[in-house]
Amino acid sequence: MSADAPLQVQINGERRPCAAGLTLEALLVELGYRPQLVVVEFNGAIVPRRLWNEQPVRDGDSLEVVTIVGGG
Repeated sequence: MSADAPLQVQINGERRPCAAGLTLEALLVELGYRPQLVVVEFNGAIVPRRLWNEQPVRDGDSLEVVTIVGGG
């Protein structure tokens, strides 16, 4: 598979295409999330934010993205 071939990942239960070669952080930005405002479960495990830029996204990966909402 070439570096620009589309992958299929599952985001919050929905299959979605994404570019190959992305890190978790880059995928979140591509999907329109603000990384500082979300928590991510990646293939069943919470990935520490400091590792997002190192975590490659591969075909078939599953993400649950939860937006943090502040309030008072």
